[in-house]
Amino acid sequence: MYWKEFMHQCVEIGIGSLGIVSLISVFMGAVSTLQTSYQLVSPIIPLSTIAQIVRDTVILEFSPTLVCIVLAGVVGSKIAGELGNMRVSEQIDALEIMGINTKAYLILPKIAAALLTIPLLVVISMVLGMLGGRFAGAATNILPTAVFDKGLLQNFVPYNVWFAMIKAYTFAFIISSIPAYFGYYVTGGALEIGRSSTKSVVVSCVMILFADYLLAALFLG
Repeated sequence: MYWKEFMHQCVEIGIGSLGIVSLISVFMGAVSTLQTSYQLVSPIIPLSTIAQIVRDTVILEFSPTLVCIVLAGVVGSKIAGELGNMRVSEQIDALEIMGINTKAYLILPKIAAALLTIPLLVVISMVLGMLGGRFAGAATNILPTAVFDKGLLQNFVPYNVWFAMIKAYTFAFIISSIPAYFGYYVTGGALEIGRSSTKSVVVSCVMILFADYLLAALFLG
């Protein structure tokens, strides 16, 4: 029963968010390339530096933080709305009467699925962000693909990827646990479900940004 619910949440959270994450990531990388090339106007700086900046920006900040803020809106509102609706329509009370541990059955699979799928979405976002930057660089004649590929490999620090994954797991927990709390403990009717859903997204976004600062201070300071 728990495994079935866990797999259902993996499909809902992971595959359900893949389209929006892919679209954001490609354009994020493309815009990053265009803006970096606009700022680097000095002829002394080699063009491959653009690729290095895009790579590090996408890995360190754009993919983990920006994607997770979008997922806080997409996934968080869905979790809060689903649990809030079950609470208001007394489905949670009915499950408790049947002897089912509702927190373990309804909340735990959502958090576990988020911890599995959101870091994977962040990795996909990193790859697509760099590919988007590569495509934008070639399409606008800013820098050839060979130069971009060379820049991607120059001065690469593997620790940045590990740091991004630490952020991804932290944000995944925030995205799943905060909306679950707001949805599970909602009282009232349909209006309160909407309010708790909105509140959960706002709190999740603020907590992601706060955690982003704390992790950067701890691991990059």
